[in-house]
Amino acid sequence: MVDLLKAAYPYVENGSFGGIRLSTRPDAINEDILLLLRDYGVTTIELGAQSMDDRVLLQNGRGHTAKDVQAAAKLIKVHGFSLGLQMMTGLPGDSDDGAINTARQLADLQPDCVRIYPTLVIENTPLARWYRRGEYQPQTVEEAVELCSRLLSFFEEERHIPVIRLGLHNETDMQGHCLAGPFHPAFRERCESLLWLQRIRAVLRERQRGMVRIGVSPSQLSKAIGQKRENVDKLRAEGYVAVIKADPDLNEKDLRVEVIE
Repeated sequence: MVDLLKAAYPYVENGSFGGIRLSTRPDAINEDILLLLRDYGVTTIELGAQSMDDRVLLQNGRGHTAKDVQAAAKLIKVHGFSLGLQMMTGLPGDSDDGAINTARQLADLQPDCVRIYPTLVIENTPLARWYRRGEYQPQTVEEAVELCSRLLSFFEEERHIPVIRLGLHNETDMQGHCLAGPFHPAFRERCESLLWLQRIRAVLRERQRGMVRIGVSPSQLSKAIGQKRENVDKLRAEGYVAVIKADPDLNEKDLRVEVIE
């Protein structure tokens, strides 16, 4: 660890980078470690919490407890580091309600950012063996999108905590070794599109079915329409012929609905 920090620190010293960001286990954090990390220019520490349910952590062989996460998070903030927390959905033994509870407990630790990763089954792992034996059933993409859209809304809209990663990065090597699970190359956009559909439905609920013109911020247009016009098609099935257009006067979360006679 020190050798790696020594290799990176000169670039912090000369101003090329503002600091070093790293991820680690909750039970790997203590006072001495934090003092060392600060001396080598580390500014952000992310903890792989994954769940705040000790039963789920034990079943998945994580080797730490929810209390370890709480203690490490407190120490990190006390020592002035930026805190990131990572959680997973769809772990063996977990549930949607369990994931929501984990999110609430993580938010209470006041992290500066969060990452959310749906569980994927990767070849040559214990989880792959459980999957092949029928002992584990991963989430579908639709199930993971439904849950993660709720988590995204909770963190960013309710608690104002940025979610800086939602779903694994689209890497060719990872795709080749992914046996099962809710992988999608644009997973976050799927979640954001579902949130847009829910916002639009909430506004349309009190309006007459038929043709409607919906304005959204230009930066949100593709998400509001949905991948392959998914949201437009769903609204049509519910009785609305929706025309979704970019409106440069609207902010990112705003929408304008007009019934077309």
